Amino acid sequence: MDERKVAASIEAMFRNQVSKDKNVKNAYLLVHSDQKGIHINLAEGATGNFPADPRQPNYMASVGKLFTSTIVSLLYEQDRLSFDDPITEHLDQELLKGLHVHKGIDHTNEIRIKHLLNQTSGLPDNFEPLLDELLADPDFSITPREAIEWVKKNAEPHFPPGTGFQYTDTNYHLLGLIIEKRTGLPFHEALKQYIYEPLEMKHASMLHYSEPMEPCSFPIADFYARGTRLNEVEAFGSLDYAGGGVVAPTADLLKFMKALVSHQLVSESTLQTMMADRNKFTMGIQYGYGTWHLTPVPLLMPKRYASWGVAGATGAFMFYHPDLDAYFIGTFNDLSYKRKFLRFMGKTMNQLWKGK
Repeated sequence: MDERKVAASIEAMFRNQVSKDKNVKNAYLLVHSDQKGIHINLAEGATGNFPADPRQPNYMASVGKLFTSTIVSLLYEQDRLSFDDPITEHLDQELLKGLHVHKGIDHTNEIRIKHLLNQTSGLPDNFEPLLDELLADPDFSITPREAIEWVKKNAEPHFPPGTGFQYTDTNYHLLGLIIEKRTGLPFHEALKQYIYEPLEMKHASMLHYSEPMEPCSFPIADFYARGTRLNEVEAFGSLDYAGGGVVAPTADLLKFMKALVSHQLVSESTLQTMMADRNKFTMGIQYGYGTWHLTPVPLLMPKRYASWGVAGATGAFMFYHPDLDAYFIGTFNDLSYKRKFLRFMGKTMNQLWKGK
């Protein structure tokens, strides 16, 4: 199968996927492989009366966690922190007081930065329960710090630090505050200084916190949770924060992922640390420092899907497949695609294998 047939097959599959699902109002897909000579950048659906365009910025949900972990890793390379540092060295005592009390024992002093990065702190999640509040109350508002205080008052830790795995945005809220402490910059400015500017991601921003470096002619694509359009819900930006506030067109996201893969952002040894210190997320998926790793499991996850990257609750994804030397980036912009994206991405990978 030649490159044109592969591209045509992927495009037809993508457009069919969107047209058959009433939940999906718009979707975006970029597939790129220098090795195979393929570059596909697609958009389907609409934002209001605006037809979907591949150049539109997209809110990428938890894909932003890889940006956060990359900034932490850059600070590690600058000797401004260590992955093994207790978080008590970087955050104030008022915030930390009673943060991790499990079965009557306070483990707060045992939490290290690496526990936040690889989701092994044991802290409970704040995103899902606070999202419920936001969707029920249009006047709901909260700051990132308040979201952490909410956890202390309303949820119980799952296990002592380093003894299990629990995916939670609370960990990444804390990392955002650590980044602000170590850089002296608001998190959105750190994003710009450490990633957007060096990579010339000119149309990237942070949801409700910043504007892109260059004006964009296209609106941010609509994104939804349980039928609610969240674009202008101010509180959502603060709720997501360093756990997923990145907004960017797929072309800018490709710049980031290519730079990470080729060690233009962090060194090869640091990237290996980010990827190697990982735990089981779910069957066939392991989690490192903001990285998802699709790992072979007989019958469930064939070896042909072995890749790494990151994903978000709105069906957002950004993965690199080493054997295909290919990048898969996109979003379905709806919370109903929290898991569905994986099957679609697998089908897309299959098309490239056919053309190999």
